[in-house]
Amino acid sequence: MNLVNFLLILANTLMLVSGQFLWKFGLQSKSNVFESLYSVIKLFLSPYVLSGLFLYGLATVLWLFILTRVPLSVAYPIQSIAYILAAVGAYFVFGESITVYKIIGCTFIMIGVAFIGFTSTQ
Repeated sequence: MNLVNFLLILANTLMLVSGQFLWKFGLQSKSNVFESLYSVIKLFLSPYVLSGLFLYGLATVLWLFILTRVPLSVAYPIQSIAYILAAVGAYFVFGESITVYKIIGCTFIMIGVAFIGFTSTQ
């Protein structure tokens, strides 16, 4: 896999993680979001949630383009970098904890992605 394809997958992954963060921001100040249909509709119309949905839409279009260039068996596992970005980002942005088990899990993910990245060139 070449650098351009990897950067496209990374951009897609960053868009997806950013969308998740926007959704989390949108939910933080809300309470009883799912108590009625009205509150769910109101949630979907909030700027954070709408922005997250927009990013997800862009990421989907980019993903379709990526799939024309990269085998799914390579692209999808590389996208698992999102788990690492989300864990680290959640620590810095939302003050969530990073435990030893999370670090070990992220290390295994990075090792797996490296194996897939290296073997995709063969």
